[in-house]
Amino acid sequence: MTIKFNKSETFKNAKAALTAVLSKEEVTEKEQTEAYENYFEALQTEVVSTITSQVNNEMLDRSILQQRGQNVLTSEETKFFNAVVQDGGFNDDSILPESTQERVFEDLVKEHPLLDVLGLQDLGAVTKFIYSDATKAFAWKELFGDISGQVNAAFSSEKVGQLKLTAFAVIPNDMLDLGPVWIERYVRTLLVESYSVGLEYGFVNGRGPTQHEPIGLLKDVNTETGAITNKTSSGTLTFAPSLYGEVVAGELYKVVKELSINAKDETRKVAGKIVMVVNPMDAIGVQFRNTIQTSSGQWVTALPYNIQVVESEEIPVGKALFFVKGQYLAVIAGGYKLKKFDQTFAMEDATLYTIKQFANGKPKDNKAAVIYDLDIDFQAAPEGV
Repeated sequence: MTIKFNKSETFKNAKAALTAVLSKEEVTEKEQTEAYENYFEALQTEVVSTITSQVNNEMLDRSILQQRGQNVLTSEETKFFNAVVQDGGFNDDSILPESTQERVFEDLVKEHPLLDVLGLQDLGAVTKFIYSDATKAFAWKELFGDISGQVNAAFSSEKVGQLKLTAFAVIPNDMLDLGPVWIERYVRTLLVESYSVGLEYGFVNGRGPTQHEPIGLLKDVNTETGAITNKTSSGTLTFAPSLYGEVVAGELYKVVKELSINAKDETRKVAGKIVMVVNPMDAIGVQFRNTIQTSSGQWVTALPYNIQVVESEEIPVGKALFFVKGQYLAVIAGGYKLKKFDQTFAMEDATLYTIKQFANGKPKDNKAAVIYDLDIDFQAAPEGV
């Protein structure tokens, strides 16, 4: 498990500032560098503080830790991180153990629901994957006749190696004295927090290969020129109260209907596959208008058509993104390769490492997702509604 650290206002502000800089259409290298430095410094400070507290308060007995569900290293991980302690840090081009990489992936999808519902895949050392179009992977022919049909045309491949996602791990030299278990947990926590920001930004707002980024769900791709533009709103959602909920059902029916047709004007099944993503500031409004109290006194929140609601800070306030599960390709691949950074990081008695991994994402077509405006009135519902 990763470290559960208290996210202070300083950390939250640094994260918000980084997100704002990444979302700007035009941003200077200096602005990006300063935003990244502030974010990683705040993150490192929070995690170090939490680890120090845990080291002072927990019994570092392996059997007790295992019973509590805490982190216990495999023999390979123990050997790797013991070498880190003995060598005084990571060596250039070190690659994290495969089991550690698997834990990073598990923590990413567990702690960040958007990455989970997007179907984030870890391809390991593979940097190319093949997927198929189920509507074309068959061919009818008379019994005992020749096999025919362009079944091979139903398969296509996608490279994920052209984009690199870089995280920074600032390892205080004193951390090496705590032993391999805490170094592994520290590095893994930094990776999960850092990559979650980068991945969510890329999968939602990514500006495409020309910017060395994925193509985000909020973007459309011109099939002729390849130009990438922002999606335009398909309408407005009010979630207005009504006696039988017909307003909400009617508004979301339009969403479901729109997503039921792909870019080739072919129908597709979307039942139980639609996800609504909103900014945390709007999440309470959506919940407010879709929560009822049952006869037993319990409060239940649910949207029509089994639409799942997920929060993401990458979604602009006042907007709602809807997408169909399985219609966005989100992948990470290759090992987590570490390298010492050859510049200072405005921090003493610490070593900075870059940790790189391949990642990419793109919608299968422009109809994989739609964007709507939100106009939720927080006034009380009329009498009798």
